[in-house]
Amino acid sequence: MQPPARNALAQAQRTAVHLEMRDSYMLDDPEFIAWQQGKRLDPDDRVSWWGGWHDVVQEATARGVAVRRARIVSEPVSDYVRYEYDGTFTNIAAGEQVRWLSRRRTTDLALPGTDFWVFDDETVLFHHFTGDGQLAEDGREYVSLPVLAKLCGDAFESVWQRAVPHAEYRPV
Repeated sequence: MQPPARNALAQAQRTAVHLEMRDSYMLDDPEFIAWQQGKRLDPDDRVSWWGGWHDVVQEATARGVAVRRARIVSEPVSDYVRYEYDGTFTNIAAGEQVRWLSRRRTTDLALPGTDFWVFDDETVLFHHFTGDGQLAEDGREYVSLPVLAKLCGDAFESVWQRAVPHAEYRPV
């Protein structure tokens, strides 16, 4: 399997944008299961939730990389999206900007069929998931085609313009 997004983000120089479009991922994730059982992250206990991803984001933003994440969600939201929402403060603490967009507000947008990252408007990382939300065995696909980077970048920007900043979004 190709390297994860954190490797590409560590090399990004200007921008990194991520579009998430599924209502659930990795339902067997121990952190999600713990959340379903009532565990909640404490924003004041940074040591308990800060990890490698946060380090990479913080390093990228410190060198001037704009890191943005947009999530398209069905409403009412799934338990998994509620779990993501509850933990998004960790992304923001690391330096990401995060917005949410109701799937109903995307009907006139042309969007790729899978989640993706675009790094520096040059390289696209597609994430391919199985039907049950697991990352497929060959689930990471890096593509460096200018036309594809533009297509995905434009799709992301169309979502970003409509999406609600995390601080203002309330899951339905």
